[in-house]
Amino acid sequence: MSTQFLNTLRVGESGVVAHVAGERAMCRRLFDLGLVPGTTVTCTAVSPAGDPAAYLIRGAVIALRGRDAAGVRLAEEVWA
Repeated sequence: MSTQFLNTLRVGESGVVAHVAGERAMCRRLFDLGLVPGTTVTCTAVSPAGDPAAYLIRGAVIALRGRDAAGVRLAEEVWA
């Protein structure tokens, strides 16, 4: 299976965070939101325009732009 990133999840799909990369300030923000390795994330909605998308992270729904979600690599398994 190829490497998958948070921005590639479809509505209803979940994944486990493996690594967060990007600009230092954005990584810090994502960590503060709970996107740390081992966290399960579920895509709950995508805007009609396709960006941003909403993700369920540790009990809170957070909207992230695609370019920011692209820095979050998921573990190899993704499930519905």
